[in-house]
Amino acid sequence: MDEFSYTTTLDVRVNDIDFMGHVNNAVYATYLEEARVDYFSDVLDVPLSDIDSVLAHVEIDYRTPITIDHDPTVALGVPEIGESSLPMEYEIRVDGDVAATAETVQVTVDPKTKETRPIADRVRADIAAHEGLK
Repeated sequence: MDEFSYTTTLDVRVNDIDFMGHVNNAVYATYLEEARVDYFSDVLDVPLSDIDSVLAHVEIDYRTPITIDHDPTVALGVPEIGESSLPMEYEIRVDGDVAATAETVQVTVDPKTKETRPIADRVRADIAAHEGLK
């Protein structure tokens, strides 16, 4: 997880588990969302809802199941910052093993018109500083 700038630990809830005894594949997207919320809160000191963004893309590659006995850790980083887009890369780990890798893209939008708009300068600067981006 050294290549990631941020890490958070999540709890597996009973309702996350499917009839096969492991976390349902759809729940992984929720884990990514929880990690994004934590990132914005911890790194930018703002709620994700204050950023006026939408999730435009999500891609998840599953490697190993997560069960109720696990405490998944989600590492994430921002490899670059676009004009209005914020790609994020993730690694979900359990017991030192990679359970899944993922990528998402958040896009900032005007809340009234729903049109894309540039990422706010403060948000851009804070993320760039945290990630070591230029």
